[in-house]
Amino acid sequence: MAAAPQAPGRGSVRKTRPLTVKTSLNNPYTVCWSALDREDMHFILQTLEDRFKSLGLQKIEDKKKKKKQFLKKQSPDKCSTEVGMSEELKEKHPEDNEQGSGWTPVSVRKQLAIGVNEVTRALERNGLLLVLVCKSAKPALITSHLIQLSLSRSVPACQVPRLSETLAPVIGLKCVLALGFRKDTTAFIDEVKAIIPRVPSLHVPWLQGRPEESMENLDTASLESQDKEILETSFEDLSKHKRKPVEGQQAIVLQPLKIKKVIPNPNKIRKPPKGKKTSK
Repeated sequence: MAAAPQAPGRGSVRKTRPLTVKTSLNNPYTVCWSALDREDMHFILQTLEDRFKSLGLQKIEDKKKKKKQFLKKQSPDKCSTEVGMSEELKEKHPEDNEQGSGWTPVSVRKQLAIGVNEVTRALERNGLLLVLVCKSAKPALITSHLIQLSLSRSVPACQVPRLSETLAPVIGLKCVLALGFRKDTTAFIDEVKAIIPRVPSLHVPWLQGRPEESMENLDTASLESQDKEILETSFEDLSKHKRKPVEGQQAIVLQPLKIKKVIPNPNKIRKPPKGKKTSK
């Protein structure tokens, strides 16, 4: 007798998935900060430290918030005793309690950009004269983008060792990874003029540095006068200087775009609407 036909196997053959290939671009150049001489480093740190101390720039933290957080963690008996002590201190030193948290001379603080984020935003708006970066910033990727950004804005920048270690305690901060001086500064104009010649030039292969323009940025009066002259000129004067077409060259006229036919994409998978059922 002939054998009965066997049913086909239920197991399906698994198809191997194709390997996804991702392309990535690696930078062939190594961009790094230029080395700063030891004498220049000591000069920059000493100059800024003396200037900050003379101006009295410092950030004052609100001690009331710290006390409240500390009292919440303790027992209610200890809290009641310490609250009574704090009230007695308020009566003895009313002037200290009135002083709030923040920077002491606010006008001086507005002339600086402190921190990597604030320096980056100020550089993007082209509002800085000088940028100093601390060498102790880890990882180095935190401050490496400031090299190209400062060079593209023609702003002198350098990496100063022990910048945060020297200036942070004077200002009242935990760390100062980046420090920028704004163009409208008046309190640090002499220090900026003394530091800029000591800053080494940066080298980026695809950007050409223009150190001469950095010194010209200090002369803001001439730039403001030029801006006023441009604003005072009328629109008619500006329209006179339009580019004229060369003789024998016809002006290009763009014609309006006309859509003749719209062809739907056949490869697009279209889902049927929820209300209607698909016809079999």
